[in-house]
Amino acid sequence: MPRVSATAQEAADTGKKLLEDNIVIRTFGIRKTFVMGDQEIHAVNGVDMEIRYGEYVALMGPSGSGKSTFMNLIGALDTPTAGEYFIAGQLISTMSDDELAYIRNREIGFVFQTFNLLPRLTALQNVELPLIYAGVTPAQRTERALRALQQVDLTDRMYHTPAELSGGQRQRVAIARALVGAPSIILADEPTGNLDSATSAEIMGVFDVLHKQGNTIILVTHEPDIAMHAKRIVQLRDGKVAKDEETRWALATAFASTEQAQPGEDNRV
Repeated sequence: MPRVSATAQEAADTGKKLLEDNIVIRTFGIRKTFVMGDQEIHAVNGVDMEIRYGEYVALMGPSGSGKSTFMNLIGALDTPTAGEYFIAGQLISTMSDDELAYIRNREIGFVFQTFNLLPRLTALQNVELPLIYAGVTPAQRTERALRALQQVDLTDRMYHTPAELSGGQRQRVAIARALVGAPSIILADEPTGNLDSATSAEIMGVFDVLHKQGNTIILVTHEPDIAMHAKRIVQLRDGKVAKDEETRWALATAFASTEQAQPGEDNRV
């Protein structure tokens, strides 16, 4: 439900209570409204959601559902028009751009569909990047980047540039880069979108292992088979949460809707 922290102390108290309850993400009625001419577009329309540490959640929704906008909000890439958003006990919905940049670097590890690797840097150097921005010493950067590459089983390619790596290897580098800062959450936006089915399965296996190790993962996808790797599926529609289900229940729903519109079938009434 919507709420407003009247004071900084109230926000701090709320954040402390959320941490005590093991909640890493909590949104209170957040909204994002865009003005286009004389129209208001409510891309996110009053979403209440909580995600606990260690959860593996998939966000799904058709085009225009508000999924991408909501992802930008929880990724601290944008701020809501109304409502409140806490991450790791901190109220970020009213933060400045500089404060949001700090949160993104400290609390969120991003994995993108297009990898977003710097082409002239080696895999090791790409993984080190967030630590440079965080002011970590060179020796510590290398040590932590090596550990992150070990987690994705890619130390044998750490001195190779992106052009010398396969698509799956590039995504492993991107995952290692997301891990290196020990973030509160890993936010993966269509991480298999540019990969073939075999490599997609390989990458999702990496996320499965990371979740078993205790990482909190939020996966944004439109593919039911990819979403099924998560333990919980949240479906957005018209800027609101349409369904929020444990995976065992989401399985039947996602595949039933897929089967109703198989390519080549005449589904007209």
